[in-house]
Amino acid sequence: MSKSFLCALCLMLAAQARAQSQDLTLTPNPTMTPRIRAVLDRIKADNAWTLEQQRTICEIPAPPFKEMARAREMKRRFVALGYTNARIDSIGNVIVERPGNGSWPTLVIAGHLDTVFPEGTDVRVKVKGTRMDGPGIGDNCRGLAVLLAVARGFEKAQLETNGTVYFVANVGEEGPGNLRGTRYLFEHELKGKIDAFITIDQPADPSWLTYRAVGSIRYKVTYHGPGGHSYNAFGIVNPIHALGRAIAAIDDISVPAAPRTTFSVSVISGGTSVNSIPFEASAEIDMRSESADELQRLNEKVLTVLARARDAENARWNATGGARQISLTIDTIGVRPANSEQTDKTLIVVAAAGAAAQLGFKAVLEASSTDANYPMSLGVPAIRITGGGSGGDAHALTEWYDDDTNGWLGPQWAALLVAIIAGVKPK
Repeated sequence: MSKSFLCALCLMLAAQARAQSQDLTLTPNPTMTPRIRAVLDRIKADNAWTLEQQRTICEIPAPPFKEMARAREMKRRFVALGYTNARIDSIGNVIVERPGNGSWPTLVIAGHLDTVFPEGTDVRVKVKGTRMDGPGIGDNCRGLAVLLAVARGFEKAQLETNGTVYFVANVGEEGPGNLRGTRYLFEHELKGKIDAFITIDQPADPSWLTYRAVGSIRYKVTYHGPGGHSYNAFGIVNPIHALGRAIAAIDDISVPAAPRTTFSVSVISGGTSVNSIPFEASAEIDMRSESADELQRLNEKVLTVLARARDAENARWNATGGARQISLTIDTIGVRPANSEQTDKTLIVVAAAGAAAQLGFKAVLEASSTDANYPMSLGVPAIRITGGGSGGDAHALTEWYDDDTNGWLGPQWAALLVAIIAGVKPK
């Protein structure tokens, strides 16, 4: 953590301490300058504009690894707002730099471009009153719209910050993407430049503040066998039987409730016909935990179970020799680092909670799996905030977002937090 970042947040904390006896609403205080006030007012006044960004962005498909059409449109919109340096990097992230004077921390505020929905999904959005229904309308079209609203508010109010701010619309947050966009930022594009990271993602609860990272390990496991006729070849090993043994044994694994640790066999496939012994059977497995140690313990148990299921199926049919035996392939399809070291006393968390308080609501601290996982694993202060409003059915075709609960508070929260961390130049 840079000294400038510590300095900035210590100043913020001192301001909060001086204001403890005051009502922390939208009243003048050391962090609520007239220009910040102007940004927040602009965001509220332009709420209809933000919602239109959300709707129209969402009608541009962005399936995993095919986010480019949406990326190009996000770049076009940033340029239209006056950010002529908007660019798309080699992996597909849209990056906008808003320079500071280098004396305060460099901050990335991001929202992910991709959705979970495959190519060909009908992404048209239905609007009824304050509610919008459509795949990805919350996760993460809302985050992208908030990103644009903050960028627009800063430009309209001519707000200048001491620290450099990067607005980023990144690829690859959802499952198969494995955080590839954020990883690329930290490993290549902005390597060594980022002091703090905020991601805006999924408005299921408008007050969520993710300060701890739920880690995950995901496998595709495949059992292979010789295959054959279900009657004539009976007595040989069966990959689906081996997979069944593994699934049953995984279900019997005990995991702690705290730190919360979970597992799921989520996708299975195999076989060609009812009268054939299959030559292959596969499953996709998801394991998660708030604790890196517990995640690794669960991983070791699952790997043991998978190997025992293979061996048990071979033993059941006395299979000897490579071609007659069950074999096992394990492909890693995703790893997200866990992090439980950030606390409610971590300065970026305090800053986010303080910004929420100034806007009149209480931030609810929680653990989740987001783009913030990766910077947390590097020791970079990182959080996820939500985009305001309310929503539900994330990752389902029935996904919805409703702006009836003061939806503008989401982009206001993001804007105020950026101003606190990056510091506002006096005018």
